[in-house]
Amino acid sequence: MVFLTNAVSDARIKESKMNGEHHPDAVETTIYGTRWASEDIPRFEMPEEEMPSTVAYRLVKDDLALDGNPALNLATFVTTYMEEEAEKLMTENLSKNFIDYEEYPQSAELCNRCVNMIARLFHAPMHSAHEESLGCSTVGSSEAIILATLAMKRRWQNARKEKGLPCDKPNLIMGANCQVAWHKAIRYLEIEPREVECTEDCLYMNPQKAVDLADENTIGICAILGSTYTGHYEDVKTLNTLLEKKNKENGWDIGIHVDAASGGFVAPFVNPDLEWDFRLNRVVSINVSGHKYGLTYAGIGFCVWRSAEYLPKSLVFNINYLGSDQASFTLNFSKGASNVIAQYYVLVRLGKSGFRNIMTNLTETADYLADKLKATGRFTILSEGHGRGLPLVAFRLNKKHHYDEFDIATRLRERGWIVPAYTMAPKVDYMKMLRVVVREDFSRSRCEILVRDILAALHSLDELDEKTIAKGREHRSKHSHSSIYKNPSSTNYASAKTTKANDENNDTKKKSAQIC
Repeated sequence: MVFLTNAVSDARIKESKMNGEHHPDAVETTIYGTRWASEDIPRFEMPEEEMPSTVAYRLVKDDLALDGNPALNLATFVTTYMEEEAEKLMTENLSKNFIDYEEYPQSAELCNRCVNMIARLFHAPMHSAHEESLGCSTVGSSEAIILATLAMKRRWQNARKEKGLPCDKPNLIMGANCQVAWHKAIRYLEIEPREVECTEDCLYMNPQKAVDLADENTIGICAILGSTYTGHYEDVKTLNTLLEKKNKENGWDIGIHVDAASGGFVAPFVNPDLEWDFRLNRVVSINVSGHKYGLTYAGIGFCVWRSAEYLPKSLVFNINYLGSDQASFTLNFSKGASNVIAQYYVLVRLGKSGFRNIMTNLTETADYLADKLKATGRFTILSEGHGRGLPLVAFRLNKKHHYDEFDIATRLRERGWIVPAYTMAPKVDYMKMLRVVVREDFSRSRCEILVRDILAALHSLDELDEKTIAKGREHRSKHSHSSIYKNPSSTNYASAKTTKANDENNDTKKKSAQIC
């Protein structure tokens, strides 16, 4: 049999296009042969016309090629690797709205299981059915921190009102090394911050100084299990002892909230005898990020309260317009169920032994990196090792050079590494440092390559003079990717930091710069 093929006429192709059809013979060979490839991708306004899905996908994908490699992003605590099975579960459940418990009851059940497992991991009281702990999933620790702070404030207000005392001047005590989420919480909820200043000898909160700041208007004290700057675990046990004594002396009922965003899934497996959680009677609530060392992709966290006594009922909303009665304590309403499902997968997939193996490996890798950097004779290590802090390495140059830690970070970026350089907390912000967060996908072999590249960066900077380095800094300031997002109209406002509010703004920006 002989097949005959028509040579499609231009008239027929034109007619198809006029009818809004794409004749198969009129389609170009690749996306880069279409008109969309020769036009700028829409940036500020929606395009008037639609485009084929394949073209849209390729244009967006090509745009994203300029992003850094997540595996080489050593700045963030957030998980950048999950198994294919976990990713498959997330993809299969992307369309589910977690808040709709009636429609997706099993997704809600998986969340309940996560809360139960985490509560037990943190030694929540299990002795009484009338004093059970409770918790909720959140988008991350920022939401969890705001919810926990709100609960402490409302509980304090209720107690003051019952006694006929004023309740308009609440304060919260925390270390100056706290993460920016705490500054958001106190500003949004109108709470006076009382910060324990850091010193060169103590780069985290001193428990005695924290308790000394407490008074009748203190709604709580925040202790951090894993400082975002140096990874230190703050001494929650000593804080608990000192606070218990002061409470008894003054008839107060001040509690402790533990910000375990990073350390909550590390300490129980690497340093199980460390007492920081609900084993201490003054710890009333704990937050943890599932998307950090909970080994789940970004968008999941948890907050757990010691018992219902510490979460006032007036903050909990009961709704029934989704088909069933539901109790809700969140800042947002709708959110995807896929991250909750992925977190449950990780918990049952790894179990305690799996988490112990991974966290032990990460701790040993961090110790190995610290030893290698120290052996160069060029750096001072600022972080704690051997499981006494997070699996990270914070370090700084031990001598003054014509270059600094920010220049080293820039050199490493040329090799693809994203290693943040930053200044310490207020009062010690003259200290510059670098930080490498050791995550699950940071292997020993990758660690060796990083050490080699750090040494290469040092050697290259040694060979440059001070003038050349200064010119490089000026060039980066003008032409870096981040510079295109600066608002020229805000220049005068930023430079005129004459009010207290502006000073607080500046501190918050400094804290949040390149630190996750």
